[in-house]
Amino acid sequence: MHKQRVLLLSEGFGAGHTQAAYALSSSLRKIAPHVQTKVMELGSFLNPRMAPFIITAYKKTVFTQPRLVRMMYRSNYKKSLNRLTTLALHRLFYTHTTQIIQQLHPDVIVCTHPIPSAVISRMKRLGLDVPLCTVITDYDAHGTWVSAEVNRYLVSTDPVKEKLLERGVEEDKIQITGIPIHPNFWERHGKDDIRKQFHLHDMPTILIMGGGWGFMKDEAVHSLLAMHRDQIQLIFCFGSNVKSLEKMKRDPRFIHPNVHLLGFTREIDKLMEVSDLLITKPGGMTCSEGLAKAIPMLFHKPLPGQEEENSQYFAAQGWGTPISSLDDITNWIKRLTDDYEGVTQEREKVLSEIASYHPMQSAQAIIDILESNSKALI
Repeated sequence: MHKQRVLLLSEGFGAGHTQAAYALSSSLRKIAPHVQTKVMELGSFLNPRMAPFIITAYKKTVFTQPRLVRMMYRSNYKKSLNRLTTLALHRLFYTHTTQIIQQLHPDVIVCTHPIPSAVISRMKRLGLDVPLCTVITDYDAHGTWVSAEVNRYLVSTDPVKEKLLERGVEEDKIQITGIPIHPNFWERHGKDDIRKQFHLHDMPTILIMGGGWGFMKDEAVHSLLAMHRDQIQLIFCFGSNVKSLEKMKRDPRFIHPNVHLLGFTREIDKLMEVSDLLITKPGGMTCSEGLAKAIPMLFHKPLPGQEEENSQYFAAQGWGTPISSLDDITNWIKRLTDDYEGVTQEREKVLSEIASYHPMQSAQAIIDILESNSKALI
């Protein structure tokens, strides 16, 4: 029997895109063990020397020139990638990507970033006959995601579907599945076991995350949180930002039994489970993971573009709040110390509201494409 293969392509511009690819891979293996999966960051794989420099330059631009990034995002909001850009991507990636596809012989190609989606779309225009599924990993649909060669779009919400329809995408190509997150985020863990594992106390807890790049370095926020370290347990996750982590470890304000400083970890699901409030960048993956855990969220300085849209969507749904001033954090600390039972009851209510969400919808949609393609070949 032919083992079906799914090739999942992403890029390293933000951790969420690749996390979504790995989450899909895990879900596919869980519901269809016979399906083989391969996750690749296309640019990093094909250009291992250049990719880190490009990604670092992108980080610096986003962090130091947010107005410029916002202007570029908005000016091209309804536009697909132009011919010159797709031709450049084609020249950069075509030969090696063709070799990868010939070697792996995938039955479906899934893209969780616009760049590999554009590359595969151009290859399909030139004759590649493999179904292309594009997973939009935010609560917005920028024009760069759109290509006529995409066979199926997996999107987070109805508003994202509507934006694709406005851009001329056929309705039967769009499926609302939610953003794929790792199956672990839908599991409920014992809090006592988690506290024991991470040496945590049984007390009101705030989890502070800076995203996969560990961008959050707001001194005013950190000082405010440190002031309440006797009443509130603080868990800081710095992701890959080792420099900021080491700096905070030397700061006497954070050398305290109720303060826990962590770098990169694959167990964010457990930390969200045992925490009562999440302060974070509103990346599409992080928001979706927080929603699965029904943890209240405060959004810190959204990056221009997708994060701003994510923040607005979650605020409109009542699942998160953008931080407009330090009072927003102070008020939450007061709620956690004065009305902890009320906070936990609200969280249980959200958990019941999202119980109807099917965590495997994205993976099942890909299985459906595989099955449909198999039938067409018979």
